[in-house]
Amino acid sequence: MKISVVNISGADTGRSVELKDEIFAIEPNDHAIYLDVKQYLANQRQGTHKAKERAEVAYSTKKIKKQKGTGGARAGSIKSPVFVGGGRVFGPRPRTYGFKLNKKVKDLARFSALSYKAKENSLVVLEDFSFDVPKTKDFIKMRSNLKIDNKKMLLVLSEPNKNVYLSSRNLQDAKVVTVSELNTYDIVNAGILVLSEKTIGALQTNA
Repeated sequence: MKISVVNISGADTGRSVELKDEIFAIEPNDHAIYLDVKQYLANQRQGTHKAKERAEVAYSTKKIKKQKGTGGARAGSIKSPVFVGGGRVFGPRPRTYGFKLNKKVKDLARFSALSYKAKENSLVVLEDFSFDVPKTKDFIKMRSNLKIDNKKMLLVLSEPNKNVYLSSRNLQDAKVVTVSELNTYDIVNAGILVLSEKTIGALQTNA
C-alpha cells in the first residue's frame, strides 16, 4: 500500500512511500498484542512492596498472659497475626513481575498494532524535519497543521533529535521516540501514529 508524505506545514509533498504488506497489512493477532502489552506493563512495576511478618514486627516475645485460667484462648506472642499490630500472614514480598516473551511474538504484536493503525487511517508519514531550537510552540503548530492536535500523538523518528524531543516534552498527549524504542504499548496507546520517512525505511529494513 502507498501513503502520501506530508511536511510539517501539513502540505502534500507530492511524494509517497510504499508500505510493506507484511508489516502494515497483516491479519492482526489480538492475543499477541495482549501478551506484549502485558509484558511491557509488568516490566514497569518496581515490585518493591513489602509487609512485615510475625518474625519481623518490633514487639516483645514475652508471653502475653498465662496459659490457663483466663477463660480465653491461649496466646503466646503479641506478634501473632490475630492481634492488632501483629505480623501479616503471607504479605507481599519483593519480586519481579517480568516474564519472557519470544521475539517472534513481540514482532507479530508490533506489526499487528501497526496494521491496525494503517487500517484505521491513523497513520501519517511526515517528511524528515528538525527544529533549530527547542520550542513547544513550534511543535504545537506542527500538530495543528497536521490536524491532529486533538488526538494523542506518537511521533517516531529514525534517530534521536534533542530539539524535537524537548519541544514535545511538556505536552501530555504527545510522545516522541526513536524507531529502536518503538513498542506495541505506545502504538496501541496512541490515537495517531506519525512516522518520519527515514523511520519507514528503518522499520522495513530491520523487519
